[in-house]
Amino acid sequence: MRLDNLTFKGGVHAPGHKGLTNRKPIIKAVDPKIVYIPLLQHVGSPCEAIVKAGDHVKVGQKIGESKAFVSAPVHSSVSGVVKDINLLYSPTGIKTNFVIIESDGLNELHESVKPKGNLEDLSPKKIVEIIKESGITGMGGAGFPTHVKLSPPPEKKIDTFILNGAECEPFLTPDHRMMLEMFEKIIFGAKALMKALSVENGFIAIEKNKMDTIKAFKSVLKDSDNIKLVTLKTKYPQGDEKRIINAITGREVPSGGLPLDVGCVVNNVSTAKAVADAIQEGKPLYERIVTVTGHVVKEPKVLLVKVGTPIQELIDQCGGFNEAPGKIIMGGPMMGMSQFSTRVPIIKGTGGILVLSEREVVSEKIEACIKCGKCLEVCPVYLQPLYISAYALKNNFGEAEKYRAMDCIECGACSYICPSKRPLTESIKLAKREIRARKK
Repeated sequence: MRLDNLTFKGGVHAPGHKGLTNRKPIIKAVDPKIVYIPLLQHVGSPCEAIVKAGDHVKVGQKIGESKAFVSAPVHSSVSGVVKDINLLYSPTGIKTNFVIIESDGLNELHESVKPKGNLEDLSPKKIVEIIKESGITGMGGAGFPTHVKLSPPPEKKIDTFILNGAECEPFLTPDHRMMLEMFEKIIFGAKALMKALSVENGFIAIEKNKMDTIKAFKSVLKDSDNIKLVTLKTKYPQGDEKRIINAITGREVPSGGLPLDVGCVVNNVSTAKAVADAIQEGKPLYERIVTVTGHVVKEPKVLLVKVGTPIQELIDQCGGFNEAPGKIIMGGPMMGMSQFSTRVPIIKGTGGILVLSEREVVSEKIEACIKCGKCLEVCPVYLQPLYISAYALKNNFGEAEKYRAMDCIECGACSYICPSKRPLTESIKLAKREIRARKK
């Protein structure tokens, strides 16, 4: 089986801009005085607060939980006093309850934060339980509860596990730095995830623009029989889980299907590190590594950040701005979400804060489609974005659905490549929202 320089059909080669931070070590961010922790940081049902104003909480203490299966509990990232529980806008644009905690600066750990035992002694069921109670979600951006991925129906036989270290989004480098500095944790997390799935064969997949990381993992995995290192071509969106499955195994996830339909589970390397923390230290997911970057930022950095930290505090720790920002994005330029305020907090799925200049975000004139076909060439899902978009812009969502609008992964490759600067991705997102709404 070939394991080098693999890829998928389609995609684009966008400028990486990773040199701003990819050689900078991870630094612990200054602890915030107040954290704003949303009770919905994941795909699925929101949590209900299990603390109230005036309560004293500790680091790692559970402050929100839900009885729903597709959900993930939320934990405090500081010790201190709960000041309020209030309905606010999250970085994802959803209004949800926030637990607002004033830190006492002591970082006192909750009594539940303690090692969970040796991996050899833990059953698959126990590993999944630890992951669920630790509030671990997919940390590549999607925020899907990890315990759900690890609980496939009995009829879905999983035979392949893939750890995703592609990190194909421009500007972002938290996974790169983590793979360099914490590779032992990542490998431990991979083994734990494989044991939870009762899977023998695993792959760690890394794009070839991270040769220092590839070299480090080759050295560690050289004697491994069941975890293989895979190198991927540097191309966007190589990190999409269905693209990475296709590149490595040749399998194609069916329309409307999931990776488990082809016997695969894919997790992000940051998720694996969080799993290692949960087992080895008993540490829930209350902090993560974040890239603060962009040519407007005076000193871009890679920071270890507590969930609930306002992004303005991180920007200040990077020296502020060289010039007036044109746009602040949580995530990368292709799939990230523009933010309306720097007061919004870091959440579990935040891989980066990207600040673009006013010059970089000047809107270009939208021209008529010239039927060049470039959007078809780059679409990694084999869609026809120009037609889906055209129907969406005419509010003909029934026809947009016939052209498989719901299969769009919203990667933005079509909008990036379009010479007429058509709002392809934006209009397809609109179509998907309308199609979902009309089926309720």
